[in-house]
Amino acid sequence: MADNQTLTPREAFEMLLAGNRRFVAGSLEHPNQDAARRTEVVPAQNPFAVLFGCSDSRLAAEIIFDRGLGDLFVVRTAGHVQGPEVLGSIEYGVSVLGAPLVVVLGHDACGAVAATRAAVEDGMAAGGFVRDVIERVTPSVLAARAAGRTEEADFIAEHIRHTVDLLLDRSRSLAQAVEAGRVAVVGLSYRLADGTARLVTARGIEVPSDVVS
Repeated sequence: MADNQTLTPREAFEMLLAGNRRFVAGSLEHPNQDAARRTEVVPAQNPFAVLFGCSDSRLAAEIIFDRGLGDLFVVRTAGHVQGPEVLGSIEYGVSVLGAPLVVVLGHDACGAVAATRAAVEDGMAAGGFVRDVIERVTPSVLAARAAGRTEEADFIAEHIRHTVDLLLDRSRSLAQAVEAGRVAVVGLSYRLADGTARLVTARGIEVPSDVVS
């Protein structure tokens, strides 16, 4: 098994984007999806990225980034909202498994963001534990509104940025890994229609300004 822990955060990020470009172009390689790989990863896993994304069924990480078994350590919740179990999972992927990259993956037409906007703007409250999801997305929606944003893409981007900031604020071990240069945290916005994953924000890695959407 290739030692993904020797990858730099930038190399891991470039690997991820290369897979997305293959997906968009329809030139999938389907790496690490055969019987040999299945056997290879039985003793241990060595993912090159932790991917924290929305639970939306249209956002299957290994497909849209053209990766396979053992490549990505995936954590998903509706609206990529986070609680202790999410933080613990991400810290495990970084501290124990040694992944050099953490990705927050949001997307357009996000039901959690749309429901939160409706709750804030129209007072349309949700019941059950869906209310908890909405409450966790509300700070992002309020921040976008305070900045005078009106477009859906702006609300999605604000929620992705807020999630990245919150991860680093709440997880000391992750923040220390970023400060030490061992790990980068990036926020990507996935576009359902064309399949592209565009960079919204990055911490611990420098990217050209024209790459940021």
